[in-house]
Amino acid sequence: MTEPTELAELSATRLREEYAARGLSPVEVTEAVLRRADVLEPRLHALYAADPDAARAAAKASEQRWQAGTPLGPVDGIPLTLKENIATEGTPVPLGTAATTLRPATEDAPAAARIRESGGVLIGKTTMPDYGMLTSGLSSFHAAARNPWDTERTPGGSSAGAGAAAAAGYGPLHVGTDIGGSIRLPAGWCGLVGLKPSFGRVPVDPPFLGRVAGPMTRTVADAALLMEVLSGADVRDHLSLPPEELSWHDLDRQLDGLRVGLQLDPGIGLDVEPAVRDAVTAAARLFEAHGAIVENVDPFLTRDMLDGLDRFWRARAWADMAALTEQRRATVLPYIAEWASGGARLSGVEVYRGFTRIDTISVAALRATGAYDLVLSPACPVSAPAADAASPTGDPARPFEHIVFTLPYNMSGQPAVSLNCGYTPEGQPVGLQIAGRRFDDLGVLRAAAAFERVRPQQRPWPGGF
Repeated sequence: MTEPTELAELSATRLREEYAARGLSPVEVTEAVLRRADVLEPRLHALYAADPDAARAAAKASEQRWQAGTPLGPVDGIPLTLKENIATEGTPVPLGTAATTLRPATEDAPAAARIRESGGVLIGKTTMPDYGMLTSGLSSFHAAARNPWDTERTPGGSSAGAGAAAAAGYGPLHVGTDIGGSIRLPAGWCGLVGLKPSFGRVPVDPPFLGRVAGPMTRTVADAALLMEVLSGADVRDHLSLPPEELSWHDLDRQLDGLRVGLQLDPGIGLDVEPAVRDAVTAAARLFEAHGAIVENVDPFLTRDMLDGLDRFWRARAWADMAALTEQRRATVLPYIAEWASGGARLSGVEVYRGFTRIDTISVAALRATGAYDLVLSPACPVSAPAADAASPTGDPARPFEHIVFTLPYNMSGQPAVSLNCGYTPEGQPVGLQIAGRRFDDLGVLRAAAAFERVRPQQRPWPGGF
């Protein structure tokens, strides 16, 4: 991407330098971001519960700390957003659906708490689809989020608003969540860096198998900076990893000597579009040109695995929806309602067998990738569909055909990042997924940073449309 000139476009790492040197103030940067959002939000629908007054107050407090030389932490004074399902005290959490009874959250979720402790300037929450179960910005509660690269297309999901906000320049830092690709898919379609950390690296509340929170940014360095904050311990997540001091700022690593797998065929799901295949293949050749040893990885995800997990997730979704009144259930997005209703017809044995596919997928992924330091693949087989599409297939009977590259690493707990590796003939970004060994979040970020340095010149970020 070209070097930014507007305050709203500056990276978090650059802002920290400017604040420390007193070249810029959190107040003027926050005002620039708020102006950007005011102009673009009527088209993008990225924000929920925006609170400009609270953001201004936080920026003013941060300005005073920087002037006194006492910043609270790595993101002090940096404008940022949190996905709507990450609770912030006093703000209702609709989970993207009109079916939710709106009650103010009683406390900050772990990611929100760490952000506040570090002095981050929250400009608002970001929109998501019903229950976070779509790769789309469609929602029965929020207006559909749109992709800044082409507002007739979806930004992806379920971290839909986060992807749109990051690509449009609503500040440099954004936090999404991911249980099957919900950070990496919108990151890929919006040209961003989106990290799904190792399972448990970032505490979440409520915890659930496969679910993570992670950064969505424009640069790898900014993702690493945000991880330094998000990875702080929180006792509410009993599935989280023991606290570990990692050198998040140490991203200087070359690609030579790395053993890298290249997976272009997941074995099932949607066919990889030619433009996506070409861009990811070119990225692999760049790894090879800089000394990596690249080998093809055979498919390891099967139809039984994907369909079994689909059955379990349908049953889980139906358990939530069955607790609703009939009137509230009728407000759920029709695509999600139809998908979840399939869970009502499943037997206990079928649901249990679906649940076991979490471990089956985990074992398959770890065995297939264990010989490699990294595995490259598309983040998604296809480019972003229309803004009003619920999914690339549009079919609730085939809901997960597009997450066949991302899903396995949620189940196995391996870290995986998406970053831009090219563009389709229509000018849409193509996400390259880099997955690593379990718990090697730094290795994944270092490889992403190395690729970021050698990839071809990036196109300018989308402007005012």
